[in-house]
Amino acid sequence: MIILGIESSCDDTSAAVIRDGVLLSNVTASQAVHEAYGGVVPELASRAHQQNIVPVVDQALKKAGVEREELSAIAFTRGPGLMGSLLVGVSFAKGLAASLDIPMIEVNHLQGHVLAHFVREEGDGHTPPPFPFLCLLVSGGNSQIILVRAYNDMEIIGKTIDDAAGEAIDKCSKVMGMGYPGGPIIDRLARQGNPKAFQFARPQIPDYDYSFSGLKTSFLYNLREWVAVDPDFIEKNKADLAASLEYTIVDILMKKLRKAAKDLRIKHVAVAGGVSANTGLREAFHDHARRFGWTVYIPKFGYTTDNAAMIAMTGCFKYKDRDFCSMDKPAYSRVEI
Repeated sequence: MIILGIESSCDDTSAAVIRDGVLLSNVTASQAVHEAYGGVVPELASRAHQQNIVPVVDQALKKAGVEREELSAIAFTRGPGLMGSLLVGVSFAKGLAASLDIPMIEVNHLQGHVLAHFVREEGDGHTPPPFPFLCLLVSGGNSQIILVRAYNDMEIIGKTIDDAAGEAIDKCSKVMGMGYPGGPIIDRLARQGNPKAFQFARPQIPDYDYSFSGLKTSFLYNLREWVAVDPDFIEKNKADLAASLEYTIVDILMKKLRKAAKDLRIKHVAVAGGVSANTGLREAFHDHARRFGWTVYIPKFGYTTDNAAMIAMTGCFKYKDRDFCSMDKPAYSRVEI
């Protein structure tokens, strides 16, 4: 079983090859063009995907030592994501699958992030989480607590009702004039600051749901007041601001996750998505493992952001169940797990 995975939901063009559950290659081309605009520009993203898709897939196959004719199926991200970006990956997957006369496997991008924990490399001794487990999926567009009963049985039990955690970090970074993407910048600065230096609003949302718009507004209004008194306030306190922002967001995320784990009596807890690369969040997971007896699962950095390895891995699960899709399936920009 040799699966080619293709991911093109946002601004990363990625291709990966998995043979019998073992990852052979995972190649990603990122797009630096968006940094100048402070966010992803959909039209520029889709054009870059058109330029990158052929060389990225070609490199992934060569790195894996696999010929096109050896492929068993092609797994591709059908959605959610930017429609223009998705269309490039979906169209390429359809054309290649038709030319090779092999089946296609559609993958939900969010489901792929969760199943990134099952990606296995040769000789790495990786142990995936057992079913059922809880997964905190946090990225620029999503903040969700997912109950994972099986690879194809996932239930969102909590989610953000407005902004996602990653989106809040990016916007606060932009307000501070720190640039885009904000996640790595805030993470780096936070390592040098005091997480208790400043306090920001913590919305009280019932059950397992999240809200980050109030935090973002609190950060903005406080910053305006402080800068009005001292125009150099941000420059003088940027490390403490970053550390306090990160601490608040991580605390909000973990509080709801603790409640879900306690209520459902689940001790196996995973984290996924772009924000799972954040140092503070990773440290919080290890801390909770010690304090509450959790067994935690934290992905390698290469599997936190958008990547084709997670798409190919999901394709492996679906291939075994012969869960293929037809050529007439269009891309979709919005959908939940």
